[in-house]
Amino acid sequence: MSWQPQYRSSKYRHVFGKPANKENCYDNVPITRSVHDNHFCAVNPSFIAVVTECAGGGAFIVIPIQQSGKLDPHYPKICGHRGNVLDIKWNPFDDYVIASCSEDASVKIWDIPKPYVTKSITNARKELVGHSRRVGLIEWHPTASNIIFSTAYDYKIMIWNIDNEEPIIYSPVRTIECHKDVILSMSFNLDGSLMATSCKDRKVRVIDPLKGCIIQESDGKTHKASKVLFLGNMKKLVSTGTSRWNNRQVVLWDQDDLSVPLHQEDLDGSSGLLFPFFDNDTDMLYLVGKGEGNIRYYEVNLQKSYLQYLNEYRSCLPQKGIGVLPKRGVDVSSCEVFRFYKLVTIKGLIEPVSMIVPRRSESYQEDIYPMTAGTRPALTAHEWLSGINRGPLLVSLKPGLKSSQFHIANSNEEDELLSKEPKKLCEEKPPTKTLWEIEYKTEIIREDRGRRRFTEKSQETRNSLISNGLDLFECPAPKTENELLQMFYKQQEEIRRLRDQLSQRDIQIRQLELEIKNVRNSSVY
Repeated sequence: MSWQPQYRSSKYRHVFGKPANKENCYDNVPITRSVHDNHFCAVNPSFIAVVTECAGGGAFIVIPIQQSGKLDPHYPKICGHRGNVLDIKWNPFDDYVIASCSEDASVKIWDIPKPYVTKSITNARKELVGHSRRVGLIEWHPTASNIIFSTAYDYKIMIWNIDNEEPIIYSPVRTIECHKDVILSMSFNLDGSLMATSCKDRKVRVIDPLKGCIIQESDGKTHKASKVLFLGNMKKLVSTGTSRWNNRQVVLWDQDDLSVPLHQEDLDGSSGLLFPFFDNDTDMLYLVGKGEGNIRYYEVNLQKSYLQYLNEYRSCLPQKGIGVLPKRGVDVSSCEVFRFYKLVTIKGLIEPVSMIVPRRSESYQEDIYPMTAGTRPALTAHEWLSGINRGPLLVSLKPGLKSSQFHIANSNEEDELLSKEPKKLCEEKPPTKTLWEIEYKTEIIREDRGRRRFTEKSQETRNSLISNGLDLFECPAPKTENELLQMFYKQQEEIRRLRDQLSQRDIQIRQLELEIKNVRNSSVY
């Protein structure tokens, strides 16, 4: 057995939670007092939506994310449900579209006006009517546009296609009826080909959403699951719940085998529900407790030990619900990797909490900000319903960089997709440059890089008396320790600048190669 060190190096080992100051919080918000186990808050880079108290039906409010401070007591609401609103979710591909579900057994799709106008909205764009009992959960498909899932207390999961002109839709495109009790949570893998659910019968299930059949199922004897979550592209699941002795517990599963968990960890004896959140870009898992102010966070590994505890954010303000900002909205200048929005009912407060990686440099940290999911869908609703699965389109978070979008797929998968439906893929983004211009620009960049590398090599071999980038005849050697440190720091800054230039060139080359591929496909078809 090989020796494993007790501590391991990690760039996220010193991540800390930083609450926003009072000026950046949202005060006097009428947060709902419902006891339903949901987040009650949905966030995107433009708006914050919060379920509120309302007489004569259910309602929620939409606040521009820059409009912090004290809220007007008569702030307009979005109200159209006949019962309490239980869940709200923003469309991942349109910041001005939000879905809500209610105790009146309906799901409604709302359009936020562009530009935003503070007014009450009572007429929904679409109403989805199919459930016989109250609808408790809704989820958008992660990569296909206009596909939404809903689950209700009739033990059914319904799949809706809202890509039509009908204001009221009575029949879903698919209905999954494999559960025998109330469904507590839903989660999708990265491309939306698999769905995981936790049920009141204590079991975790992995389901094929298109076929409606169960692929894997846990026995539920040692772990009573409340919430379940896919861990990105790791092919693993995490569930939170309670153990046999009613201790709060987090369990890690292999998505291909739910018979035995990979890892179990008892946390404490508290009774509050644990909401799991996963950041696929940093492989960090966050556990947020309902009714408490603490946020635990771990780093997930592919090998044992699977969960590496990092730290815990502590606060005396208990959260009723929680909202999470998509990665494309974080502040990269302050090295923010995640942001929560806590709903504090006792104060009517929404408090942002930023998770920050401490770095000394103020430049863009490319190692903690890989390409992340963008706002363009990878599939249409018709393509997904016909059996096609595709990973999300990625964008770079680097400021001032042209947002290029790429597929999470290898070259074989891309060629296969192009051969299946080349016309549709090429029509998504019409070329703006001619093929000759793109190839000419790419060739210039490559020649420039080759010329730079040649001059660097010739500079290295030109004079053997150059040491550590300094000519001993032109620049005298440092005499004191302070001079040596100054020269070292100058060299480090120069190396960092050259690395930034090299990464910028690589990104430009990838952009131009992608445009060449699109131009060639459009010229063929």
